[in-house]
Amino acid sequence: MSAFDYDLFVIGGGSGGVRAGRIAAEHGAKVALAEEYRMGGTCVIRGCVPKKLMVYASEYPDQVRDAAAYGWEATLGAFDWGRFHGKLEAELDRLEAAYRRNLDRAGVEVFDTRATLADPHSVKLADGSTKTAKHILIATGGWPFVPDFPGSDLVITSNEIFKLDALPKSILIVGGGYIACEFSCILNGLGVDVTQFYRGPQILRGFDDEARDHIADAMRARGVTLHTDTVLRKLERGPDGIKATSGDGSIAQYDAVMYATGRHPNTAGLGLEEIGVTLRENGAIAVDEYSQTNIPSVFAVGDVTDRVNLTPVAIREGHAFADTVFGGTPRKAEHDLIPSAVFTQPEMGTVGLTEEAARAQGPIEVYVAAFRPMQPMFAGHAEKVLMKLVVCADTRRVLGVHLVGDHAGEMIQMVGIAVRMGATKEDFDRTVAVHPTMAEELVTMKTPVRTA
Repeated sequence: MSAFDYDLFVIGGGSGGVRAGRIAAEHGAKVALAEEYRMGGTCVIRGCVPKKLMVYASEYPDQVRDAAAYGWEATLGAFDWGRFHGKLEAELDRLEAAYRRNLDRAGVEVFDTRATLADPHSVKLADGSTKTAKHILIATGGWPFVPDFPGSDLVITSNEIFKLDALPKSILIVGGGYIACEFSCILNGLGVDVTQFYRGPQILRGFDDEARDHIADAMRARGVTLHTDTVLRKLERGPDGIKATSGDGSIAQYDAVMYATGRHPNTAGLGLEEIGVTLRENGAIAVDEYSQTNIPSVFAVGDVTDRVNLTPVAIREGHAFADTVFGGTPRKAEHDLIPSAVFTQPEMGTVGLTEEAARAQGPIEVYVAAFRPMQPMFAGHAEKVLMKLVVCADTRRVLGVHLVGDHAGEMIQMVGIAVRMGATKEDFDRTVAVHPTMAEELVTMKTPVRTA
């Protein structure tokens, strides 16, 4: 008989925690999982999934307008947020139920309550009961960060944006990361008057500079009022909305203000410091390459560790943890050459090194194609697609690929396979183009636009 109630207790029912718990149970472990809100975590309930559905909704105005150029009689009516939101909530309910069914089929016992650590082998539930486990996994994700400033209580975050009773007529979005930029584009597409403040010189810091510039220009062209090198000083509630004062003293009024200035690891109040788990300066749980903390029985995966904060990475980390601890197969989640997408309008797909990072490592060649793609050009749009390859001049290996345009996320998934396999520029060149497509430009760029 085991000295513990469970072989594994998972705190957090997001994608990483659910995958870890399910796989551990399939390996024969007795598993419990506690989630204090809704099963599915940030991605399913208040992140990737509802956001992408809002992206789809926001794209229809352009599609309807373009239809006329292709001979269709189409009119664009008003967007019905209530109708859309009802279907959105129903879809999230369906997905949450699917997560629960998968856990149930695997034999994982679920506690719909908050759980904290009492000691290295004990978890305390909100009802006061204590459960013991040989291993404990923390998978509580991240949480939006809002700084303390005058009027900060008036803002909403990416958590609340999905819960609005009605869309605002105007909104100020503060931040320059992918969440801020995505929601600027989404709400602009849904007919909201969008202003965005970012304190830095250009949005999407950390991504390729050329791609960042391309997206910023396109966002402005589509109607987003984007202000860089701009800070928000204070907010005040007025009779007709929220009055915002920026750093230069200018004042404007908005129906809503959304803060998207980053997310912090969701570790507060979990009892981690009390039992001696090492946290980094930003509150992230420090783990080794097998997701183990300095306390041998305690592990952590996903955004709470602040390694690579992407849902598919959390899933990989959770699966690798379960295989390592319960499957007899030590396995690490790889954190390099990860394809990712930013669902701005236009969309960005990226994998590997930016031009700036690659240049710092040695001599490179840069191949760029910027062109008007066939479908929107026929409808009269001036917006261009950007496709970029960053190549090592010595090994000829493709170090990075950056795409900006429709379906860039779909394309980068396939390109990511080639980059991970170590494809060279000549491998791309030997690949026959699929014509007529946007993606064919990836294999037809023959001359570098610059070397460094």
